[in-house]
Amino acid sequence: MSTDVSKKKDLIEQYKTHSTDTGSPEVQIALLTERINNLTEHFKTYKKDHHSRRGLLKLVGKRKSLLNYLKDKDIERYRNLLQRLGLRK
Repeated sequence: MSTDVSKKKDLIEQYKTHSTDTGSPEVQIALLTERINNLTEHFKTYKKDHHSRRGLLKLVGKRKSLLNYLKDKDIERYRNLLQRLGLRK
């Protein structure tokens, strides 16, 4: 269920804001989105896995709070990130 190291490095490389960036809101949101997508696929097979579902809801809440922080901090970075991740339709 976890993201493998190469995929994680690719996501960090794609969403970083400067050369040594690993913890900016963009990177954190991208990593959380990847984990959420993986768990969503997991639940298509294992519908009764309620313990992991609780973890999914915690990840969604964490991502939402990071998105709210980014929206308050810099609206253009927020809009750009939403477009790049395809979160809103």
